[in-house]
Amino acid sequence: MEYQIPAQTRIGHVHLKVADLQRALDFYCGLLGFELVTTYGTQAAFISAGGYHHHIGLNTWQSLNAPPPPARSTGLFHTAILYPTRKDLAIICKRVNDYKYPFTGFADHDVSEALYLNDPDQNGVELYWDKPKEVWPKKADGSLEMFTKALDLNDLLGELNR
Repeated sequence: MEYQIPAQTRIGHVHLKVADLQRALDFYCGLLGFELVTTYGTQAAFISAGGYHHHIGLNTWQSLNAPPPPARSTGLFHTAILYPTRKDLAIICKRVNDYKYPFTGFADHDVSEALYLNDPDQNGVELYWDKPKEVWPKKADGSLEMFTKALDLNDLLGELNR
């Protein structure tokens, strides 16, 4: 029998190499609102949402003042940060926009809605919320029908007034 990972398994955290720790903290804590949990001297920091020990680790151990990796190379495509509600996604969308931080894209995947941007080290970041599982579209064989289409930003931001 083929092994199957337990259904309750989750991705616990991501640990990113960054060139400038303070610049990374300004983005993840200052802009996105994560909380600083602890630092390891001036070379590493651990941040979270809601008091968890850490969702994101940031370090300069091998990357202090280094340039970002080339776009056309292997490595992390993006870190996905799941927001609990569509309104929460609208709030962070407005915040990032108000700070004039550049987005790289927006998408409706029919199972989720997503905002895309790069952190200061050019690591991709996806900010998203999942639509209710019961409305996820299925193919004839029962697998998910996922795609990428334009996200209606006006409708998303309309959540702020609901």
